[in-house]
Amino acid sequence: MRWPPFEHVFFDCDSTLTTVEGIDVLAETLGKRQRVELLTQAAMNGQVDLDEVYEKRLRTLRPTRQQVRDLRHAYKRNMVEDAAPVIAALQALGHKVYIISGGLEEPVVEFGISLGIPRERIRAVQIAYNELSGQWWEKNPEDDKRYMTYTEGALTVSDGKAQIVRELMGDQRGRSLLIGDGMSDVMAGQAVDLFIGYGGVVSRQKVREAAPIFLDCQCLAPLLSLAGGPGAVRTLSTWSMQYQSLSSKARYLLHKEVVSFNDEQLESKFRKAFLEPQTAPITGG
Repeated sequence: MRWPPFEHVFFDCDSTLTTVEGIDVLAETLGKRQRVELLTQAAMNGQVDLDEVYEKRLRTLRPTRQQVRDLRHAYKRNMVEDAAPVIAALQALGHKVYIISGGLEEPVVEFGISLGIPRERIRAVQIAYNELSGQWWEKNPEDDKRYMTYTEGALTVSDGKAQIVRELMGDQRGRSLLIGDGMSDVMAGQAVDLFIGYGGVVSRQKVREAAPIFLDCQCLAPLLSLAGGPGAVRTLSTWSMQYQSLSSKARYLLHKEVVSFNDEQLESKFRKAFLEPQTAPITGG
């Protein structure tokens, strides 16, 4: 039974490509982590709608532009294992990779570009700064400007990511996949051919129960198999040493039962495509 490739691969950012939540990093920097983190978790777990907490968190913090931009360093320092090589491999195989995030635009975009994802395939939330805040009379006052407001839209409500997926897909052909850790990602699953819940950073029970497939692994290597299919893994095994190692790791982890299912038909296809053909143990790591 064939497991088809997914030509369009959409990633959430915080707690999916990076192990941190950007807003919580900001809060810790400003000494307000506990208060903001509770709001973040309530939204990610689906207990409240994202739009109920988005403005409240930013208004509590009122970060400067420099503090927001500095999040890109936290994203890079705390990148999920194999995020960069998996994205590079997918793009080398001809897949289109996207980021759709409820995080703040400047750091998300810079992080995404550092991973090799084209700017036009990255979406996050724009914010505006108070022109009269900070040392506004100085020659270069941009970094001192403080948060004033954000642009409301699809990425600041819990059920809005599906709209962004459709906008980015447009009239393009090909199957689509989205991976993410939160309930906003689950809701976006309606706009793609396959949704994969990710529990490698934070394992949310509601996401585990709602996702057709759940990846419970601290690295993203197994996604390479799920997005590219068995053919992609075989192809990579013939490329450079870096890709050969990634291919071996992806196959090894699939046999470690890091993938679980809430869809029997998908599970049957998966086992026939990835597990049953193997006649000898796979080693690697």
